Amino acid sequence: MAAYLVDAETGELLDDLTDHRREFDLELAHTNIAGDLMDLDASVGLPGQLDPIDLADSLLVRYENLWAELTRSDVFDPEDQYLIEKRIGRLNELGFDVEEMEITTVDNGKQVKMVPRVVEHWHHKRRLASLTGLQVQENQARRLLNSLNRYRIILSEQEGRDVPLPVAAYRWISEVFNPSVQIIPHDLKGGLDDAELFHEILEHRWYLSEERHQDVGMPYAAQSYVDNVLRQRHH
Repeated sequence: MAAYLVDAETGELLDDLTDHRREFDLELAHTNIAGDLMDLDASVGLPGQLDPIDLADSLLVRYENLWAELTRSDVFDPEDQYLIEKRIGRLNELGFDVEEMEITTVDNGKQVKMVPRVVEHWHHKRRLASLTGLQVQENQARRLLNSLNRYRIILSEQEGRDVPLPVAAYRWISEVFNPSVQIIPHDLKGGLDDAELFHEILEHRWYLSEERHQDVGMPYAAQSYVDNVLRQRHH
């Protein structure tokens, strides 16, 4: 979905949306939506004998749940970085892309703050191609971009500065992507290109990490993928 501003006559541009202003807007939206639904109910009826007020109430509950998912911060132990990917996956399923993450150290763990962003269709495919030259399908591109952003976080922590995305992309290709696919024997590739194989390695890493409740890392996941997936597939 893409949204376009077509009339700003009554709009306001705010530097920060405070909770008080957001609550005011929600109350106004609730009143308007409930009123419109009551008009619809009176004129043509609502399906399933739905109550206009209950329906407007449920919309606000769904909004609050979505807002909480988008804005809350989680605390992860350093070895549980696969949980970051799990959180990103939930946001992706809601239709949001995660391109920015602010990492703050809290005691022995890391607090991960994610800034989600709604993007247009095929965004990930075009984004990955512009950064790396890799041409893949949208779902694969989203997974590969998650891997790239995750590696950018690690680089930024190691260097004590925010590593620019193009720089991170170059290093991700040379230090993560290429080493992972280069260990795959040519006769086991089965006609899949490197990007498709890397995507399958990411999937394999995810299942291994879930199984062991800790991140197994790309080198281990890549070798396990060769030994336990590709070799079995070709037997």
